[in-house]
Formats: sequence, structure tokens, C-alpha cells
Amino acid sequence: MAEDRKQITEEKTKPIFRSLTADDPEPETTQIESLCMNCGQNGVTKLLLTKIPYYKDIVLMSFDCEHCGFQNNEIQNSGKITEKGIRITVEVKSSRDLNRQVVKSDYTCVKIPSLDFEIPSRSQKGEITTIEGIIERTIDGLEQDQPERREKHPNAASQIDQFLEKLRKLKSLDEPFTMIFEDISGECHIENPKAPLKDEGCTITQFKRSIEQDSILGIYSENSEDTLLKPIKEGEYTLEQFEGEVLSFRTNCPEYIPHFKEVVIMATVCEACGHRTNEVKSGGGIEHMGVKIKVKVAGKEDFSRDLLKSETCYMQVPELELEIGPATLGGRFTTVEGILVAVKEQLSSSIAFSGDSSDPDTMKRMDDFISHLNEVLEGKRKITLVLDDPAGNSYIQSLSDEGLDSGLEITKYERSFDQNEELGLNDMKVEDY
Repeated sequence: MAEDRKQITEEKTKPIFRSLTADDPEPETTQIESLCMNCGQNGVTKLLLTKIPYYKDIVLMSFDCEHCGFQNNEIQNSGKITEKGIRITVEVKSSRDLNRQVVKSDYTCVKIPSLDFEIPSRSQKGEITTIEGIIERTIDGLEQDQPERREKHPNAASQIDQFLEKLRKLKSLDEPFTMIFEDISGECHIENPKAPLKDEGCTITQFKRSIEQDSILGIYSENSEDTLLKPIKEGEYTLEQFEGEVLSFRTNCPEYIPHFKEVVIMATVCEACGHRTNEVKSGGGIEHMGVKIKVKVAGKEDFSRDLLKSETCYMQVPELELEIGPATLGGRFTTVEGILVAVKEQLSSSIAFSGDSSDPDTMKRMDDFISHLNEVLEGKRKITLVLDDPAGNSYIQSLSDEGLDSGLEITKYERSFDQNEELGLNDMKVEDY
């Protein structure tokens, strides 16, 4: 009886979304009998709730029909929608680039500028695939109705045949090409074959969604006609209107970071599994100048420095050839040691798309990097930690009250046009408004 109670307790405390590990060789899947759209018979859909490192909680759906052999797989996001959309530009120059794995959501628009070609969002379901797989699926989709087109619309069929030939040439890499992924939900992710080094062939930028794009995602502003709160009488609301709904209220954070500025610190704790997260957002506006902070990490005192990394801050460790974008760790208030441990934990849980199909060279680089990072955390190796924040909202504690800290270097700089564009400042009107 005691063992049965222990087993039941363990099952209750297991998180719903679990990582795929050797300790959990048989993850829980849900099987649902569903209609096959290919032959009309009933097939089986399997649902798996899991986590992708460097990404988030997802639902994998796999359909298989034993009658006609038709198979299909999809991926759906199960977490919150990010605040900004994401645009990823990939330069495809080699076969390794064609094999880059891609996580794309239902809202991902794919463009190939050299062919003036675009796959609109919602025209393809979210999936885990490769760049070559996207091209293959496009070719298959265009070829599907070609026999019928040749009979009824020969001119259109001829033009499509010419375009299909151009798509096949992309796969043979007769010349390099660019592929752009634009996702208003911010859920798209492209594999970095050089991880943990910087991906020179990939550029990632974030953008603010328009009102129309928010509406597509089901997000409405407070001033929207479709807002949730609608008064019974002017200025009056009752809790009965929102029974079963989750309410959020605006509050001011009473805490601040000494010698810096007001910030909002948000912490989440799960009583079921013990998972903890924290996120930091600036309580003020964007500074007039960007800031670059360099700190030499040589001992225990340096590890204990307080550190604020905003959601717009880039982090670098030149000695390890490490560069991390703003979205990887998000905004955090921690210590120098804490930020390095966070990097190690993400990498140790295996890089995105790790598994039997992973490139052995990439896995070896990851193992070597984690080994070097362990040496840093054990004090056997000195490094320089660099925070580069175009918004000027990041901070590292000085060990000297008089400001004469030889291990800390702070530089202010003028932002570039592209940096102002990413922060949304170029189109902001602040005069005669």
C-alpha cells in the first residue's frame, strides 16, 4: 500500500510537459481515433506533450492511417505568445544549411526573395522540418494539381513547371539563396549548426506587431472594441461577469536596484514541480544612449556581483567565443555566477533538436564548451563578461563605492539606425505631439 501511494504521489508531481530523456524512455502519449482525410477511413492520432530546449513547451501530433499508409505530423505551441514577432533571415550556401532543422508555427510566413516567392502564414501547419523539407513540400504541393491544369489551363501549368524547375535548382545549390521566416507569434526557431558559437549565416530580429496581427493571434488591447471588460453601468464592474476567468491588475513594484533605476521583477514558482523562473523588465523608458559593460571575472568576488540583463541586452564571453542574443535568456536579475550557470543549464539540457540526427561535430563542440564553462565556474579560468544593451537598461554591480573598480568598464555609445529600428524609435514621434 505504501509503495502504491508513493507511485501515485510521484505521478501527481510529474510535470505535464516533460523533457525527452533517457530517464523517461516511454513518455506518456495520448492516442485518439480520427478520420483520415486521404482515404476516409479511421486512423490514429498520437499526442505528445514535451519540451524543446532553447524553445518551449509544445504539443507534437502524429497521425498514421493503417489503411492507406498516409502519415502527417504537426506541432502546436502550448505556452504564452511572446510580446514581439520574430524575423529570421538565413543564408543558404551549403548542404549543411539545407539540413538546418526548423520549428515553424501556424503563423510563420516563409519568403524566398530571389524567386519573389512567399508561403503565407496559416497556409501550412506548424511543424518540425528542415529548409530542404520546406522546399520539397512546396514542390509537392504545386505538382499535385498539375495534370488537371495541363488539360484546362495549359499556360498556367507551363508557368508553374518553370517555377518548379527554379525550386529544384535551389536544392542543388547552383547558387546561394536567402530564405526569410517571419512569425508574428514569435515561435519560429532555426537550428544553429555552429552552436554554441555565433551563427554567421543567420540574422534574427524582433518586431512589434500591428493591431491587425494582434487580432489574428486573438490579442486585443485595452482600447479595442473587443476588449473583455464591458461595464454594466458607466464605471461599474462586477466579479460575477468574470467567473472562471483569470483577472490581472496593474500594480507598482515597490523594489528598485540601488544606484540604478526602477525595474519590475516577475517571479513564477510552481508548487507541483518546484519549477522557478524570474523575468526582469525596465520600469522606465529607453535611455538616450546604449551601454556596453565589461567585467573581468577572476574570483569569488566577481561571481557575487549583482547583474541585471534586460530583455534587449546581448551577452558575450570573448574567451569562449560565446554570443547570446536578447531572446535566449530574456530579462534577468541575478549574479555573474547565476547568469553563467543559466547558460550552462540550457546547454547541458542538450541543444535544440539534439538526438540521433544531431551532427557529431556540433555535439563535440557543445561538450567542449560546457567543459570550458565548468572550468570558469570552478575558478580555474578567467574570462571577460560583456553586456551590450542598445536600450541602456542593463547593469553590473561595482565592488567599489567610489566608482574606482578596475575590473569593471562601462561605455556609453550612440545607437545605430538599425538598433533604433529594432527598438521602434525611428518611427516614434516625440515632438509637437
